[in-house]
Formats: sequence, structure tokens, C-alpha cells
Amino acid sequence: MKKFNFRKVLDGLTAASPVGSSGGGSGSGAGGSVHPGGTAGAAGTPREEIQETLTSDYFQICKTVRHGFPYLPTALAFDPVQKILAIGTRTGAIRILGRPGVDCYCQHESGAAVLQLQFLINEGALVSACADDALHLWNLRQKRPAILHSLKFNRERITYCHLPFQSKWLYVGTERGNTHIVNIESFILSGYVIMWNKAIELSTKTHPGPVVHLSDSPRDEGKLLIGYENGTIVFWDLRSKRADLRAYYDEAIHSVAWHHEGKQFMCSHSDGSLTLWNLKSPNRPFQTTIPHGKVQRDGKKPESCKPILKVEYKTCKNSEPFVVFSGGLSYDKPCRRPSLTIMHGKAITVLEMDHPIVDFLTLCETPYPNEFQEPYAVVVLLEKDLIVVDLTQTNFPIFENPYPIDIHESPVTCTEYFADCPPDLIPVLYSVGAKHKKQGYSNKEWPISGGAWNLGAQTYPEIIITGHADGSVKFWDASAITLQMLYKLKTSKVFEKQKVGEGKATAEIVEEDPFAVQMMYWCPESRIFCVAGVSAYVIVYRFSKHEVNTEIASLEVRLQCEVEDIITPEPETNPPFPDASSQLPSIKSLSGSTNTRLFVCSYFVPLLLSVKARPVRMPPGYQADLVIQLVWVDGEPPQQITSLAVNSAYGLVAFGNCNGLAVVDFMQKTVLLSMGTLDLYGSSDPYQRQPRSPRKSRHTMFGLCDVTVLVPVPRALIYACLLVSICAENRENSFSRSRSSSVSSIDRDSKEAITALYFMESFARKNDSAVSSCLWVGTGLGMVIILSLNLPASDDLRQSEPVMVSPSGTVLTLKGAVLTFACLDCMGTLTHQPYEVWRDPHSADDGDKTRKRKLVMHSPSSSQDMGDHQFAVICSEKQAKVFSLPSQTCLYVHNITETSFLLRADVVTLCNSVCLACFCANGHIMTLSLPSLRPLLDINYLPVTDMRIARTFCFTNEGQALYLSSPTEIQRLTYSQEMCDNLQDMLGDLFTPVETPEAQNRGFLKGLFGGSGQAFDREELFGEATAGKASRSLAQHIPGSGGIEGVRGAAGGVIGDLTRARIALDERGQKLGELDERTASMMASAEAFSKHAHEVMLKYKDKKWYQF
Repeated sequence: MKKFNFRKVLDGLTAASPVGSSGGGSGSGAGGSVHPGGTAGAAGTPREEIQETLTSDYFQICKTVRHGFPYLPTALAFDPVQKILAIGTRTGAIRILGRPGVDCYCQHESGAAVLQLQFLINEGALVSACADDALHLWNLRQKRPAILHSLKFNRERITYCHLPFQSKWLYVGTERGNTHIVNIESFILSGYVIMWNKAIELSTKTHPGPVVHLSDSPRDEGKLLIGYENGTIVFWDLRSKRADLRAYYDEAIHSVAWHHEGKQFMCSHSDGSLTLWNLKSPNRPFQTTIPHGKVQRDGKKPESCKPILKVEYKTCKNSEPFVVFSGGLSYDKPCRRPSLTIMHGKAITVLEMDHPIVDFLTLCETPYPNEFQEPYAVVVLLEKDLIVVDLTQTNFPIFENPYPIDIHESPVTCTEYFADCPPDLIPVLYSVGAKHKKQGYSNKEWPISGGAWNLGAQTYPEIIITGHADGSVKFWDASAITLQMLYKLKTSKVFEKQKVGEGKATAEIVEEDPFAVQMMYWCPESRIFCVAGVSAYVIVYRFSKHEVNTEIASLEVRLQCEVEDIITPEPETNPPFPDASSQLPSIKSLSGSTNTRLFVCSYFVPLLLSVKARPVRMPPGYQADLVIQLVWVDGEPPQQITSLAVNSAYGLVAFGNCNGLAVVDFMQKTVLLSMGTLDLYGSSDPYQRQPRSPRKSRHTMFGLCDVTVLVPVPRALIYACLLVSICAENRENSFSRSRSSSVSSIDRDSKEAITALYFMESFARKNDSAVSSCLWVGTGLGMVIILSLNLPASDDLRQSEPVMVSPSGTVLTLKGAVLTFACLDCMGTLTHQPYEVWRDPHSADDGDKTRKRKLVMHSPSSSQDMGDHQFAVICSEKQAKVFSLPSQTCLYVHNITETSFLLRADVVTLCNSVCLACFCANGHIMTLSLPSLRPLLDINYLPVTDMRIARTFCFTNEGQALYLSSPTEIQRLTYSQEMCDNLQDMLGDLFTPVETPEAQNRGFLKGLFGGSGQAFDREELFGEATAGKASRSLAQHIPGSGGIEGVRGAAGGVIGDLTRARIALDERGQKLGELDERTASMMASAEAFSKHAHEVMLKYKDKKWYQF
């Protein structure tokens, strides 16, 4: 049967649809497209000429990779042979890390917290135990791990798991104190159970508590050590099904660690003590220490300390053993930071951490528990960081972390994403950023080095920029689905340090991150970078490779206005926002976790920041060229900046807020325009509002959530602004009203915010015959105003002649607040903004000669008669329109949504074509063709469960997008079918064929006297034939989606199979060669032993017994 492609049919229907109603583009129903018919000549001609190449087959959405630190970590595991690390989280996620580039994200469908992780060492599998009492077996032999089996416990709660090395039987301890055994291959429960009442003595009257520890003896695998919470320790003989010994301590046990010989073990307790036990005398510990306890003068027991939550006891062949533990600090220092203590011989080293310790693991040279462990590093998992300590050096330095886990060093407030940017940018940014790197790291290589990764096919340069709450900006190399920090810029350095209480105008003001980055604008070609801060300022940066010592230029701008008349347009028939809760959750879920600041304040007023007046030393990199500050007017603070645009060719920066627009010449350091939004219309205002001047003095505090003046601003003031109030009572109602595109829902004293700005070469008026420099301004009421820019005729006059900015009188309208602009030439190709080719402003090569600017204007070629017309693409939060210029005819309209609103819209390039990508508040990701606005993709993919997603989502070229999935992680995704197809080749391999190291030769005497004489067969003991079947009601087996055959049968494609087969053959040949060598060596040893024995016999043959 032939496959029926419904998407192609839709494309055909849309492309062949007849011209719609001639009503000038009022729009059809939700999601419909309108092609107005009342257009003449030039409007119809482009539609026939432009052949759009993009179809729905070019689009598919999938997540690619997640960067950053795992949010709310709970568990840690390490495979010492494969050298990969796994981290479990409270949200049910698992991150698996190897060498840089090997980073995998998995998610339990239940979302239950991960309690514990256990690798099947060198088997390419991982067992996870979750808070919903389920065990899962993950297959790591594929690039995207999948669950092979699950086992759900119904009557008991899982508290601890232990999987012995090279064993297929998993010990599972429960809250009731029982120990169950699970077959890893089949994930079926064995009938062998160690009940708590049989493990403890019959005379004991109290329940021992949950199982907190399980481990088999290094000497004898047939003996299992069980630790109970109340301090009871049981050494259980699995063969005879009885307790060999029992030990009791009057403090609760938190963890247990064996000495590698299996004769001693160490326990950590709730009173901060460590006890060392000997199996020969289990009545009491033969050594008890409280490492951080104060020694009493009268010889009494040292005072109790905080609990030691975990201890590890690792031996070395040529030195004293290492004892590593977390916690155990004295109670008399309540403000002391969390610490990890390393005891090596008599030396005690305390490593203080910046965050609470979640878990830690000691990395050792051998995976065998019965050999000298030879520890070389400690992996410490903190609540917000991952640290690896080098144990081979006496000062215990930490390794330099190659992973991008410091994204959340300060909370991320905004993001920008640039794909296919100039190739020289990444090395240049890295060269200036490398000079600021910290020193003092370990000189050894990063020990978590497992997996394999290659660049893949798509290697175009990608850069991600993150703005942060402390005013810092980070540039990241995001090429080939990796992430590496390139350069860090601190915007707060242009201001004087604030003294306590300085800059506060009233007692109600609450200072919260006054330097937080609110918006960013970057021109990769000219390397001009611009930042808008939460305290109503804009900083323009230029890039230089040279250090400079200079003063920072600053300007002050007044941007206040007031409306006299009430806006009374025609009301909309559709409800503005029927159900706010369906679009966005309540503020409780939007505000993030308790340990992430979201700039909470009822009334935030920008501080009066002072720009440094003295010369400032600026290192190579981005150097502040100009600081523009909005000032207080009549006792009223400046409003948040809602839009920002810079153009290096024009030398202009424009920004706006809910009061109006400002345009500044950053080359001449002058303010060209500071005008209220209503003044921009002139006589073209469709609502005929009249500005009033001067402004009345109204001491109204403007907060983002407790809004006294309600502003119909889209993401500009709701999302991009960083001040999120926790006023849960009126937040949802206020938000829903402010999102309405209906002007009838605006309060009586309304303002019209500037929500989008765009510099381009276009036709400013209907009668223009040639393009000119323009600034397109979009407002919160769906109005588009075109401003004409009159620049000096020659570049020589640019520094001296003034630039004129004036309204052109052109006003276009859309439904909903304007989000984005773009310009296409008459062939439908995206016309880029003009820019100045970068030159170093402080280069010494130019000497005294005139520095001439090199401009790229992207104007159409007149030789091919392409300057007749162009297309202006405008997208608002409700609809998209394509206008033909200079006729200003609306060619295409697409009503994107009626019941929701767009959070982000970007015009992007894909497969040498162009499209409009949109992200809606209801979770839909959509793409529309250009210029015809045909729907190409519409998938309900990402519910906006958090304000963070709405604030940080952004599209870029080549079908890529990203958003902040948690306060610590960036999630990247693609909407390109081609990248989805190639993604498998771009991801790293978690499992690589590595031979398990051989166990050390224990020697004849140790083998004879050092352990159990008989071999321990777990299969015979725990199998169904001997132990029987477990109760069906105890646990339920759930087959996974990763396969049925088991881990070793899981395949990663034909090429992977052939590769593994070849490696296996090589390994087999190598092993056979080693076997031959070993056999020859054993034969030689046996011959030497025979000769030596013969000599001894001859020596003592004739001696009597009393002569020996």
C-alpha cells in the first residue's frame, strides 16, 4: 500500500488556494492565511516569481542535547572501567558524563526522584532506584539510553541497593528491614529473602529500622554485611541462611565501608563518630574516633558532632589508607560551610565547599574490592556544582572541570543564540577569555574520560550568549552540540560600587540585583555588543584585542510622557484571554525553586547608578564605549527597557520602554531622539490621542506584577523584564489582562510600549523610488511606525555632521503587540541589516592615518533590476503579515492564534531558504513559509510550565533553538528534519569496548588461608530451582522499550556490530597470545620449582630427623 503523506497534500492545497476575500487582510479564522485580492500589479507579480522551496518535509522537532549542571541532584555512580559518571536528580532525570562531548540526558517517565544508581561495571548498563519504589535497567550501549526492564515494588519501599562486581544478582534493602535479591538479566525477583526478624537476635524486641547498607565481604562473596538504621550490623551467611555475627552500636548508622582484606569494616554514625570493627571480636568496635570532636580535659568521650553521612575506607599498597567522609563537623560552628574531610595517616585535611554535599565517590585504580584500592581522586557532587579532588598530590588540588556546569553561577536572565556566525569569532573570543582563567588546578588529565565522540557532519560555528543576574555576560562555543565557555564580560564594572543604602529614593525600594542583564543585542560581523540592564541603562561595547586605559562616556536620557485622551478603539469580538491558567501556570510554579533567585520585589525601582568618572583599565575583549542612563523625572523612576536594537553601519542604538523611544548616536555620543510613543505618530495616530506636556507629578511606583499602570506589553515587559513578584493573589489576573491584544481592555491611563525595533534599508514612504536608511518601530498596540534616518552623504562627514531622525508618516497595523521584523528582497531572499566590518578601535597598525570605515549595506543590485520592491515581514503576538514595499500593500496575512499569544518569533534561514519560526504560550512551535506564510509545522511540543522557558526561548538559523529547562540547564532542540536524521551521528558513544582488568594474583598462601575455600555460586543459591519464586504481589515486572534480549544483545546499528565484532576478534587474538605467554611462563616456573625441590630433597636426604 502506498504511503499517504498528509502534510504534502496540505502544502499543495495551501499553495494552490485561490485568492481570498478582498477585504484588505482582516484575517480568517485561527491559523488561517489570507491573500488579499484587491492588490494591483506589483503586489501580484512577486507571488508568481518567487518559488518557495521549503515544505513540511523539511521540518521535524526533537531535543538534541542538554547542557549545564543537573538540577537538584540526588545520586552519583561511577564505572571505573568505562570511566563514565552518572548523576540522578530529584526530577527523575539521569545525566551520564564522559570525556568532553560525551553528555547524555535520560528521563524516567514517572518523574520520581532517583534514590540510587549502580553501574553494571564494563557491561554498558545502569540500574536506577527511584522514590516510587521502582528499579530500572538502562541500556547504555546505544547513543540514547533506553530502559530494558523495570521492577515495581508494591508492598515495600526501597532504601538501598548493592550490585557486586561481575554479579548478575542485585541486593535490594527495604524500609521494613528486609533484603530481596533481583536477577539483573531477567529483572525477576528471587525467592531468596533475608527477613529482618531472622537477621536480628530473637531476644531483640525492637525493629532495627530500614536497611541503610548492603555489601558483600571482599574475602567471601557468600557473606553479606547488612547495616540497619538503629546501629545493628548483621554479617549474613548466604549459604547457611543464618547470621554469622551481629554487632550493635548505640548511635544510628549512616554508611559502612570495608577494608579490602575483608577483616575489618568502618561505620559512620549520627554523632559524628567513626567506628572500626573487627570480624573476630564483634562485641564492640576496636577503635572509635570523633574526628572533629573536642577532646575533653578529664579524659571523657569527645563531644558529639554533626552526623557523618558517608565514609569511604580506601587502602594503598605503599602508604597509609585514605579515610574520606562528609559531615561530622562540630556543632559549635553553625555557620561553617559544608566540608569533605580527608584523613591520610595522621594528617587530616578539611575541604570546605560552597554548597551542601549531596554525595561523593572515591575513584580507585582497580574495580576489584579485594585488592589494594589505590585511590587517585574523589568526585564530590554538590547541590550546585561538581568537583573532582586530586588525591595524588599532598595539597589535594581540584581538577579543572571541562563541562559547562557553571551556567548558573549567577541566575540566567536572558539568552541569545547565533548559528553559522563568522568563523573567526570563536578563536578570538577564546583567546581573550583564556587570559582570565583561574590558576592552581591539578596538572593531571580529567579522570572522567570514558565514551567516544567525534565532530559529526554539521560543524558550522555556533555561539550562545547568556545574561545573568549579577550583570555578567557569558559567551559560549556551542558548535557541534557541545558547549564550552569562551569569554566572560562583567557589565557592572562600568559603575561605581554601591554603598549600603546609597541610591534608594524611598523607603519602599527593595534592591535586588541592580545590574541584572535584561536584554542583549549582538552584531557578530561588526562585533558591536549592547546590553540593557534592569536599572534602565544601556551599555554599548566595542571589541578590541588591546588593553586600554580610558574614561567611559555616558549620556542621560529623559523618556517620560503622558496621554491626555482615553483610547477608545473598536472592541474585539474575541475574548482577550479566556483562561490564563491554561496558558501559563500560577506564579507558584513560575517562580522557580526556592534556591534560585528570580528577582523578587513588590516594588522595584531602578537604582541611581553612577558611571565611573575616572579612567578605567579595560582588558582585551569587550570594552565599554558608551553608557546611556534613563533618568528620574518629577520624582518618578524610569521604566524598564522593553526593546533594543543597534546598527554599526549607522552608528546608532535605539531602545524603548512603555513611555517612548530613544535613538542615540554612539559614534558622536549624542542623543538624536527622545520622544513619547504618541509623538512618533504625528498626525497618523489612528486613535487620535494627544500628548500632554509637561507631565504631572505622580509618585506612582511601577512594579512588574503589582502594576498600577497596566501596560499591554508582550514578552517585552512580562518576560524579558527580570522582576517577577510573588504576589500570587493578583498575578494571574494581572497577567491575563495585560496579555490582551484588545485595546478596550486597557486601563484608562494607558501607555503604549515600544516592543520591537529594527534598522534596515527599506522604502520609508509609498512614493519612494529607492531604499533609504530606516528604523522600524513596533508597539504594544500592534502599530508599526517607520522612522527615516538622514545620514551624512559620505563617511568622512559621519563624525561631524549630525544624523537626522524623523517620522516618515507611514503607519502599519497588526493585531497584538509587535514582536519581530525582517526584510526580503523581491526574490524572497533575506536581506541582512547593514553593518560595519570590524576593525580594532585601539590597533596600533593604523598609526596617524585616517581610519576609514568599511560598510556592507546589502542594498539590492540595480543591474538586475532588483530594487523595484521588497517585502517587509512583521510578526506580532497574534498574527504575521507580509507587506510589499513601497506600495505598502498587505500581500499575506496569517492569524497565528486567537486564544493564546506568541512568546517568541524569529525569521531564520534553513536549507538556503527562509521561514518564520514561532513559539506560542500554549506550547506550540510553528514555522511559516516566507513570503506566503504557509503553515509548515505546528506541533504542541513544549508546555510553558515555567516563566523561565518563556523568558529564555529563542530560535536561530539552521533549524536550531534553545531554552532554559531548569535554573541550571540549557536545553537545545532542532526543528530541522535533516538535523534530526543526522543527530545519531553527532551524539557521543557512552559505551566503548574496553577489556576488564585482570585480578591480581593473590599468591598461594593468601589463596589457601585468605578466604573461603569453596566457590560461591549465586545462580545455584538464588535461582528458581533452589530459592523458588517470589510472591507475585511483592513486585511487578514491566518490560522496557529498550529491548527484551538484555544488555549484551542491544545493538547500535550494523556498523556498530561490525566494529564490535572486529574489536572482539582482536581482543580474542590478543587474549590467546597472552594465554600462550602465560602458559610458557607457568611451565618455566613449574620446571624451576621442580628443580629447586629436587635440590632440597638431595640436601636433606641423608640427614636424620634430629639434624633438621
